[in-house]
Amino acid sequence: MRIAVFCGSSSGDNPEFIKATVMLGKFFANNGIDVVYGGSKVGLMGVIADSVLAHGGKVYGVIPEHLKNKEIAHQNLTELKVVSDMHERKAIMAEMADAFVALPGGVGTLEEIFEALTSAQLGLHTKPCAFYNVLGFYDQLMNMVDHMSYSGFLTREYAEMIINTDNPETLLSSIQSYKPPAPKWT
Repeated sequence: MRIAVFCGSSSGDNPEFIKATVMLGKFFANNGIDVVYGGSKVGLMGVIADSVLAHGGKVYGVIPEHLKNKEIAHQNLTELKVVSDMHERKAIMAEMADAFVALPGGVGTLEEIFEALTSAQLGLHTKPCAFYNVLGFYDQLMNMVDHMSYSGFLTREYAEMIINTDNPETLLSSIQSYKPPAPKWT
């Protein structure tokens, strides 16, 4: 199984973000989960890659040319694909992945996971989408998703398709047992 991981190019202000990312990388490697990610050596992106690799796992990076040229590309990956832009990066990551997981990050992380969620809602794929909610990082966002649902902008079945956990075992079992809802427009 390959999981696309979206996360920060920063490590955040709390060392627990790094600790949780290292533990998740080890868990993935120990359970035969390969990681597809943005190809960077910095922030939580570098942490997840280093952890998976350090524990014998495989990591596939996809990085746009303009970021590679800024010398932030991770040089020790199983494979690094250099692409023309962010759109191509997301398309290749989506094609390579069996599931999507967002770790703590900024607006780029949100944009990536919400594109995957939107595609799932529209029936463009049937892959699970998850938030690895370290220290409740995504609690307010999950409240907003609930608000969208209660306000009539997101049906409950699509709100409930989102996996939200801070536990690696629960994350993996939820991904493995995921049953997608019917596409929005059938």
